[in-house]
Amino acid sequence: MTDEKILLTEKKNGVGIITLNRPDKLNAFNDELTFQLQDALKEMEKDKEVRAIILTGAGRGFCSGQDLQSRSIAQEVGHRTSLGDSIKRRYNPIVIKLRRMEKPIIAAVNGVAAGAGASMAFACDYRIVTDKTNFIQSFTKVGLIPDSGATFILPRLIGATKAFELMLSADKLPAEEALRLGVVNKVVAEADLMTEAMQLAEKLAAGPSKAFGLTKRAVNKAIFDDLEELLEYEANLQELAGRSDDFQEGVKAFVEKRTPNYTGK
Repeated sequence: MTDEKILLTEKKNGVGIITLNRPDKLNAFNDELTFQLQDALKEMEKDKEVRAIILTGAGRGFCSGQDLQSRSIAQEVGHRTSLGDSIKRRYNPIVIKLRRMEKPIIAAVNGVAAGAGASMAFACDYRIVTDKTNFIQSFTKVGLIPDSGATFILPRLIGATKAFELMLSADKLPAEEALRLGVVNKVVAEADLMTEAMQLAEKLAAGPSKAFGLTKRAVNKAIFDDLEELLEYEANLQELAGRSDDFQEGVKAFVEKRTPNYTGK
């Protein structure tokens, strides 16, 4: 562990605010950040003073997903991380907590939300974004499958046809298109993002928390009941993808800033 504050938390007017704080990396997830986020969510779930939560990112991006620079370093020294195990330990507990916690959670999405970063936003209950926000299912760019609940939640938000297109193409989904498709609740100016998120969070925090929690439980039962099963399946498939030559080539090409040469192996 380092002394660097890569995750910030605060409480205000019944609202817990969690800020991913690696702005120089577009808040990309490394091991430490995922475990700190797990801990922060657990603490806010237990804290009776926190009745609504905002998840956001520092700087010009919400979260660009997995930090591939740290992954590439591990590969260079000959150590291939088990992606399936990593997802089960690091990402899946976050997604489950976001969905199962019986408090409303707002993703205040500034700038890019890519890969697992997009998945985290999708797992929240509300999404308020700026007019500069783009969601990107960037996994296939490095020869992987969408994970952290993306294959489960995104088709339920927008339907299988469009979700499959976005997953395979890895194209950007801009804010206004995301609003039209029902992915987000509101698009605001960049300067107004946290003001809008706080206004909503404070309104929810002042509401009937027990009823809100039970409503979320009912929605989860109706739409997300088999979430844990699918997350396990995603992780197992990602383990297979992570053993492929295409994944090794995809990460290497990303680090070298060139077009990957995939072979389908």
